[in-house]
Amino acid sequence: MSDSLPSFEDTTDFADADRGFLGALVPGVVKADDGRVVWDNDAYAFLDAECPDTAHPSLWRQGRLNARQGLYEVTEGIYQVRGLDLSNMTLVEGERGVIVIDPLICVETAAAGLALYREHRGERPVTGVIYTHSHADHFGGVRGVLPHGTEAGVPVLAPVGFLEHAISENVYAGNAMTRRASYMYGVGLPTAPDGQIGVGLGQNTSTGTISLIPPTLDVTATGQEETVDGVRIVFQLTPGTEAPAEMNFLFPDHRALCLAENATRTMHNVLTLRGAVVRDARIWARYLDEAVEYFHGRYDVGFASHHWPTWGHDAVVRFLEEQRDLYAYLHDQTVRLLNEGHTGVEIAERIELPPALAKAWHARGYYGSLSHNAKAVYQRYLGWYDGNPAHLWEHPPVELGRRYVEVAGGPAEAVAKARGYAEDGDPRFAATLLNHVVFADPENEEAKRALAEVYDELGYGAENATWRNFYLRGAQELREGVTGDMVDMTNPEMSVALTVPMLIDSIAVAIDGPRAWDEDLTIDLVLTDGPPEGGERRRLTLRHGVLTHRAVDEPRTPAGLVLTLAKVQLLGLLAGRDLQELGIGVEGDPALLARLFSYVTKPDAQFPIVTP
Repeated sequence: MSDSLPSFEDTTDFADADRGFLGALVPGVVKADDGRVVWDNDAYAFLDAECPDTAHPSLWRQGRLNARQGLYEVTEGIYQVRGLDLSNMTLVEGERGVIVIDPLICVETAAAGLALYREHRGERPVTGVIYTHSHADHFGGVRGVLPHGTEAGVPVLAPVGFLEHAISENVYAGNAMTRRASYMYGVGLPTAPDGQIGVGLGQNTSTGTISLIPPTLDVTATGQEETVDGVRIVFQLTPGTEAPAEMNFLFPDHRALCLAENATRTMHNVLTLRGAVVRDARIWARYLDEAVEYFHGRYDVGFASHHWPTWGHDAVVRFLEEQRDLYAYLHDQTVRLLNEGHTGVEIAERIELPPALAKAWHARGYYGSLSHNAKAVYQRYLGWYDGNPAHLWEHPPVELGRRYVEVAGGPAEAVAKARGYAEDGDPRFAATLLNHVVFADPENEEAKRALAEVYDELGYGAENATWRNFYLRGAQELREGVTGDMVDMTNPEMSVALTVPMLIDSIAVAIDGPRAWDEDLTIDLVLTDGPPEGGERRRLTLRHGVLTHRAVDEPRTPAGLVLTLAKVQLLGLLAGRDLQELGIGVEGDPALLARLFSYVTKPDAQFPIVTP
């Protein structure tokens, strides 16, 4: 991206971020029942000072905007809680109560946000919930606004496919994704001018209890209109944009347009650094263009699930068109360059935004970046392989590192050369060379110290918050080792929302295939509280190291073991409790169950990233 920045004299964003302020949570700290702090927005007070040399001035500015905290009026009847989590929680007043849009990441922050709203707007009950899309920061706190026992009769709306995608992203690959997310969001870094100063999309992720209530009403088509607590809502489905299941929607009687996470105050991710399915920048741009046309003339304010609103119809149109052109340009120019024979890495070095977009604050790469987004577009079309035979069957990092160090003349010479590159203004290659030394010899303390220093330099100069956090977390682990900082995405609050097939799939992806190659067993689960009336029977088969399952009516062959149980008992079984304790009915040999679970592995939650 061009080094030319927008004008720091333009304070429009600061005025808009402060508009409609009603009051803040004081102190801006949220604690769990056990006293543990799960959110601390007051820790970012240092951002009020001038930008130091340990941060990019543009990212510092974004942090100052994102650190604003409190309840804000968007327009009459619509309010947002900002600064109490990574995302915003929006509240729309209806005839009897309030509709909650995107109840933050965790139960504790969502409850604090709802309490702040009620402090200023009265004790309205929650009469509806809307999930804009399938990422955890938009549903995880739902039990904070709808505690157990209060959800009866309250509609929960989401785009079609929401539950499937929420689970596939957060549970099936949750261990690896959560580990990388700890880098992306700077978990464990000090909140300080030389540490974590935000993530661009917001300030940080809360660390409380994740929950999920399955949707009761699917939005299946653009133009679908629903009325919740007397409030009319018109939907636009936008699948494959920022999330596989996502939607924008209009409140026509409020003349307010919710843009979910499709248009925010940053260039977003086509492929997030924590890992996810590659998003489609072409479709993303198309849906933004559709929003401009479909909702034209029917709103006076646009708001999203992050950052601050845009007021004025023409201003919203301009914002949407610039966001549209951002993703369209990224897509089209990457495809043009790949068709000219350039690889993803080469494209990332060549591509540059048009000056008019580069000078728009909301198009800067605070969360996504032009560099890694171009590589993501390349990956979507051509995959990980760049076509060079030398890259088809390279050695893994440890073996490759040993050979690089040998070529460099040994560890001491390699470290010395790397320091020279860093001093000569090439920290990128210094990091590459030192990374090879560390993987060749993880006990080389001098190499780890040198690499940590290079990561500090790269982090301090990054405009992109997630790049900064990755570099600084890498430096921290090189100095201090791996720390325990994982968030549990498979806790009971999450698990209870999974369907039975999803629960079994979560076992299948944990089977140690090679150990189970020669196993052959069949187990039937008879659910007493599942569909159809009278229960559901699912047959599990472990064969060739693969656990498969299907719904069966009358089994053609007897299973080796039949378990008759309710879903809550199944959850207990998956949590490691025994059959007798759970009171599960058994037909056949219960030893088969022990054999099945003997092949289930629990991955190391703290697997290494910066050292082998």
